[in-house]
Amino acid sequence: MKILRRAIAGLALLLSVPAHAIVGGGAPSTDGVARSVITIVGSRGNFCTGALIAPRLVLTAAHCVQPGADYKIVEYGADRQPSLQDVKAVAIHPGFNMQAMSGHRATADVALLRLAASPKGKMPAALGLPEIPINVGSRFTIAGIGVTVRGDGKSGGIVRVAGLVATGKPGTLQIRLVDPVSQGTREGLGACTGDSGAPVFEDKQNGPVIIGLVSWSTGPNGSAGCGGMTGVTPLTLYRDWILQTAQKWGVGL
Repeated sequence: MKILRRAIAGLALLLSVPAHAIVGGGAPSTDGVARSVITIVGSRGNFCTGALIAPRLVLTAAHCVQPGADYKIVEYGADRQPSLQDVKAVAIHPGFNMQAMSGHRATADVALLRLAASPKGKMPAALGLPEIPINVGSRFTIAGIGVTVRGDGKSGGIVRVAGLVATGKPGTLQIRLVDPVSQGTREGLGACTGDSGAPVFEDKQNGPVIIGLVSWSTGPNGSAGCGGMTGVTPLTLYRDWILQTAQKWGVGL
């Protein structure tokens, strides 16, 4: 019961979101890519984003679901009241290194959750791989439930979507994204607390597909915070592990 109380207390912070509070202009969304976005809460009070990729399978970041805690997903009714749904199993990629992720270095920041039941009102998104080579300026879309004001849990809990572009030297190990307007030098669009594990989409001929996950963020010019750079773990090296794990669980992708 104590675990549930902590998770529910965390949910209370996600229910009161100012309508005008949109970090950098990231737009609230309930359609399109937002229909696959899942809210994950942990017994230690953390919350993250995941993406439904099969009726009972959620893809998220490994650092969101570390051993030693229990995890639930959140469903919202028509009245926006939350309820917690069970996670039956968690699989973390064996190559994940927390120290590397914390230092914004490339690592296998990928995990899967097997759910007890299919989330209501959600639609699985397709998995894919980024177009190679990934060029500076290549466009991607992130969709997450993170806070719009750093340190203010009440500003999270609504799915928001932002279009970002690749910067630096993007590749199959890591992609760094910035707001196309601010270019990471001043506050703009970008992931924040709670957006870890958020799906990163690339538009393909048949529609958007998930090509990576949000792992970390910075403030402008690499400072601590949000609204500067968004670090993405592409699925290029990890898609096979996702497919194999899903198959072991009896889930076809």
